[in-house]
Amino acid sequence: MSTHVSEEVREALHEGRPVVALESTLVAHGLPRPRNLAVARELEELVRAGGAVPATIAVVDGTARVGLDEAALIRIAEDPTVRKLGHRDLAPALATGATGATTVSATAWLADAAGVRVFATGGLGGVHRAWTETQDESADLRLLARVGTAVVCAGVKSILDVPATLQRLETLGVTVVGYGTEHFPGFYLSSSGEPVDWTLRTPEEVAAVMRAQDRIEGPRAALVVANPVPEAEQLDPALHDRVLADGLAAAKEKGITGQAVTPFLLEYLTVHTEGASLEANLAAIRGNVRLAARIARAYGTGIPGAGGAGGAGGGTEIREGTHDGAEARGTGGR
Repeated sequence: MSTHVSEEVREALHEGRPVVALESTLVAHGLPRPRNLAVARELEELVRAGGAVPATIAVVDGTARVGLDEAALIRIAEDPTVRKLGHRDLAPALATGATGATTVSATAWLADAAGVRVFATGGLGGVHRAWTETQDESADLRLLARVGTAVVCAGVKSILDVPATLQRLETLGVTVVGYGTEHFPGFYLSSSGEPVDWTLRTPEEVAAVMRAQDRIEGPRAALVVANPVPEAEQLDPALHDRVLADGLAAAKEKGITGQAVTPFLLEYLTVHTEGASLEANLAAIRGNVRLAARIARAYGTGIPGAGGAGGAGGGTEIREGTHDGAEARGTGGR
């Protein structure tokens, strides 16, 4: 695969310093211009302020880039022709020389291939409502069952079927932990009302689980670290429920189905909450990025050579961590 790992990210991985992967779909397709570029720069600075190296991921002219320079970041933010790339789109994008922003599935795959163990995003995709009729499920879920990345997120988008998504993650063998919470976050909301099986309360505990994953022989799978948006910054729950119900009814009335439902509902929420849903989304992402940097530091501390990365076209070797941490605490079954 044609992949270029930036010099800064490559050196950090080789020296065992913490690195945090960031997706680029938020930059290209999730925010209005020019705010998208300002937010992209802000998130990278939050990673640096947390003592880690940011690795924003995208595909530029047919090359997967792990770590973007300023010119590439501006292009992803400002070029209206930038495509949206899931994991399934990587091969045709690389083969045709396309430029695209990576979703959760593509970002997690490329981060894992480069040896980046921690990835911060907003919310995961999941099982859609009315799944029994549409069979619509995000590619994020199956991909997370194939990579060894810790994904810090605010749960799954609240427009989805949260209980079904949690069940699907369990079936796929993806570990889900709540960070400082016994309930799975609701993306815009601090809680979806659904319990989690495990609660971790410090970055060191998360890092200890990651190291335990390194030692366990068997199928690889991601660690989902579900980090709730602070209650003071969440979307008002009553407003959320009312607008979402109206949006679902509007989508049905307009005959919107399949992949078109998610962008329609997200836009509907933004418009009919007068931008409050977008601000809650950004608050969640900022919190996830800060936490991801702390986790990356806790995991990488004292592990020289924890990852190594080649340049364009180069492969990556991931070496197992050698330091144990505190054991995670269980909160009981769900």
